[in-house]
Amino acid sequence: MAQFAAEGERVEHEAAGAIANAAPLGLTAFAITTAILSCVNAGFLIPSAGLNVFIGLALVYGGIVQVLAGMWEFRRGNVLSATAFSSYGGFWVATALMFLPSFGILGTLNSSGTLHQALAVYFLCWTIITGLFFLGALRTNIALLVVLGLLFLTYLLLTIAEFASGNTVITAIGGWLGIATALAAWYTALADLLHSGNGAFRLPLGHIG
Repeated sequence: MAQFAAEGERVEHEAAGAIANAAPLGLTAFAITTAILSCVNAGFLIPSAGLNVFIGLALVYGGIVQVLAGMWEFRRGNVLSATAFSSYGGFWVATALMFLPSFGILGTLNSSGTLHQALAVYFLCWTIITGLFFLGALRTNIALLVVLGLLFLTYLLLTIAEFASGNTVITAIGGWLGIATALAAWYTALADLLHSGNGAFRLPLGHIG
């Protein structure tokens, strides 16, 4: 019986170790959603009507898929990436729901005159959370730190813009920072994919240890 139990534990351990790296999936889901919304904020390529495209993308790919990536990272024992992916997946779902007219969230806030204050506090909370993730990633790799550092600045600029009653110039700067964040996330996802494969070509992540 003891031998059977030990064998079962060994098989379970090997099965857990066979779970693939979900970080590239989480990073790409994060990157493309961030890129779309940031292009709208920056007034680059996508007009404000592009938010209609953003809503579906944020709900499914940036939201649900990224949360799933977070759950798989929990299964692999990667607490930082699991917490970050799950959190940002939740952020995209919540943000998309705010923009859905049927929910009436933005309309209610706008009619009550509290839209900018509410969004400012919303982005401020995500600025703080991202700062915590940045500190938690200090001993991981430079690529991830660049992603989180740029994201922190993006949230910070959006917070300031909303506290300034929706200042369009600051929002645009935050949008460009968001685009840079997406590019850094795509790079990190590609580097992770290459490191997970068997090819000889690698992109540096800058492991800190």
